[in-house]
Amino acid sequence: MSSDTQPAMTYPTTEQYERWKDRADAFDMSVSEFMQAMVEAGLKKFDATVDPDETNQELREQRNDLKDELDRTRARIQTLEDRLHDDERNTVNQYVENNPGATYDEIIQHVIDTVPGRVSDHLDELEGESLTTDDSAYYATEDASDGGG
Repeated sequence: MSSDTQPAMTYPTTEQYERWKDRADAFDMSVSEFMQAMVEAGLKKFDATVDPDETNQELREQRNDLKDELDRTRARIQTLEDRLHDDERNTVNQYVENNPGATYDEIIQHVIDTVPGRVSDHLDELEGESLTTDDSAYYATEDASDGGG
């Protein structure tokens, strides 16, 4: 031991010591050298402020863009729900016009009987726009699945 050094002791947990030893080995240092280097690094003055990745203005703009997108999506969903509701209503109206005095059960049966045809019409309209088909199986197109549909 040289005259310009002073021994210092610490009692880390076994887990801490193993972690320090692994780190010391990675730096090709002894555990003592590693401990000295880390204490000195900890004593150095450094600026503890962290600059945000984005400014408040950028975050507000992103929030507003997302809100606009949400509003457009909600409006599109409402339009689609209205169309679906109107299609069902038109099916009932047409049936009653063509069959005056139809009973509730007859109307229900007509709606049930015509669902496959109406679904086929919807699928035909959607195919290529927001759906693709492969061996009678349907998949959302990439544009539709990423919100662009």
